[in-house]
Amino acid sequence: MGRAVRIREAGGPEVLELGDFEPRQPSHGEILVRVEAAGLNRADLLQRRGLYPAPPGSPQDIPGLEYAGVVEAIGGGVLEWKVGDRVMGIVGGGAMATHVTVAAGEAMPIPAGMSAVDAAAIPEAYLTAFDALFLQGKLCLGERLLIHAVGSGVGTAALQLAREAGAFILGTSRTQGKLERCQEMGLGAPILTDDRFAEEVRKATGGKGADLILDLVGAAYLEENLIALAPRGRLICVGLLGGAKGNFPLGMLLQKRATLIGTVLRSRSSAEKANLARRFTHEILPLFERGRLEPVVERVYPFEKVADAHRLLETNRTFGKVILVW
Repeated sequence: MGRAVRIREAGGPEVLELGDFEPRQPSHGEILVRVEAAGLNRADLLQRRGLYPAPPGSPQDIPGLEYAGVVEAIGGGVLEWKVGDRVMGIVGGGAMATHVTVAAGEAMPIPAGMSAVDAAAIPEAYLTAFDALFLQGKLCLGERLLIHAVGSGVGTAALQLAREAGAFILGTSRTQGKLERCQEMGLGAPILTDDRFAEEVRKATGGKGADLILDLVGAAYLEENLIALAPRGRLICVGLLGGAKGNFPLGMLLQKRATLIGTVLRSRSSAEKANLARRFTHEILPLFERGRLEPVVERVYPFEKVADAHRLLETNRTFGKVILVW
């Protein structure tokens, strides 16, 4: 018998409670992971409120998109893992439990010497940023990248990855303190924004605009994004903190010959997630082991304080990730 965070009903943090559950034993191609730590994401807040249901096959009442822990059992046909291996990864849901059963191909090794807390801060933020910046956004050496909400979990991950790729990085935040901390991590042009940032982007880039914009805000920034974008620039939307519907100036999109990309990890197929995990393991995990990348953790809570963790993330005052531990 295991323990898990349960969503009693749609509502505020008070609807969260710890309860018993029976972990599912791994079938062919799966592993059972004893979870030591799990990252909290905004998708968990939306799921708690009844606004973002888990995909089919994932528990509807146990949230959690990322985990770090130890392999406790393996199913048939699993060759890449053995009992006792330390692993981390993303799931469609159910990570906020003492155990989670996952596809073996979607798991990744925890970097050597890294704690479970730091490892739990990696999967969702860094996989999202890696996929968005390089696999879809095609970020190249020397390009100008604008990251919105640069002090968030995905924002700080993207900042570090882009720094290692040799990009010139601009970033927006509503908090001066977050921008100052990001400058220490390699942010080249901090922009304190009140939803107007295009002019600052133009100034910081000598009038050229951003080649790639990583947008975690959505509708509220849509028109300003197109103004800030360079000709033939790419805008990739990975979050909707500022709403899902907005005015779309199609004329400007055509004039700039711009590309608009939308992306989400949660609903992708197991094969897609496994391929992303393999690429990330080979191309990015060595940078953690060499100290070039470092997970950013705002605060760690015991699972008994999961409601407090939700309340903290809802303040939008966090810098990096909020992690829960057993």
